[in-house]
Amino acid sequence: MMADRKKVEPLLRTARGQIDGVLKMIEDNRYCMDIMMQLQAVESLVHKAQREVLRGHLSGCVQDAFEAGDQNEREQKIAEIIKLLDKA
Repeated sequence: MMADRKKVEPLLRTARGQIDGVLKMIEDNRYCMDIMMQLQAVESLVHKAQREVLRGHLSGCVQDAFEAGDQNEREQKIAEIIKLLDKA
């Protein structure tokens, strides 16, 4: 993984903690909108982690493929990104 682990790991650990909190809120039968707000916070953290991983991929793997001059590898990296965006 080319992403900065020092940025990605804390985001995901925090998201995991928030998910545990959401599960506790559900067990405690908390108000729906309070649960939704916490789920949005989890989603935001996961999106931030995704951006960091993608940033690392683009500035590492993709850049390396373009600098290497291998047409097949460049096309493969572009296809991977398009496939990822199609799933979004």
